[in-house]
Amino acid sequence: MDLHSRTDYDKGTLNMADLDDNPWTTLESWVQQAVAAGIQDPTAFHLTTLDRDGFPHGRVVLLRDTRQGELVFYTNYESEKGQDLLANPKAGATFFWPHADRQIRIRGTVTKVPAAESDAYFGSRPVASRLGAWASDQSRVVASREDLDAQFQQAKSKFSDGVVPRPRHWGGFALRPALMEFWQGRPSRLHDRVKCVRTENGWNLTRLQP
Repeated sequence: MDLHSRTDYDKGTLNMADLDDNPWTTLESWVQQAVAAGIQDPTAFHLTTLDRDGFPHGRVVLLRDTRQGELVFYTNYESEKGQDLLANPKAGATFFWPHADRQIRIRGTVTKVPAAESDAYFGSRPVASRLGAWASDQSRVVASREDLDAQFQQAKSKFSDGVVPRPRHWGGFALRPALMEFWQGRPSRLHDRVKCVRTENGWNLTRLQP
């Protein structure tokens, strides 16, 4: 297996002056540009949590909002990531957009979003997705695909009138960044990296060597 193919990144540059005093503006701009580019799942990011034994767990989730300077995503609170975050409310997030040679790394603290906010988002989802939230005991063992499909049919029968409320075990988390690092690929692996650290007076920006 040949794994030696290489890409020489040349799609852009990143200067300190490009970043607003509040780098959150740049994050939202990069997300919006990814959405406008029409790529698949432009809001996808890799979420890292830590379990009770200190082992990291990673998975890809979808960004659903950036209100109040936080990354908002939704999940089953009883899932692996939900239990990790309830026990240790710290997380990492990594966005990567190959089409633009861009990456953002984030770490910070996590809180549950208000129930009313989770209700509003849940109500905006397709009915089948809402039924799925009731049908799946996320991260739990299931004997077969047929059993999972049967659980979905049970949920469908339970809410046959089409009114599917949010389960109490399902809702949103908000990740508030303490640190963000913006990465722009450059030729010869001399990439642009800018680290942004939150302080009491705003953000402190420094350039890192690649």
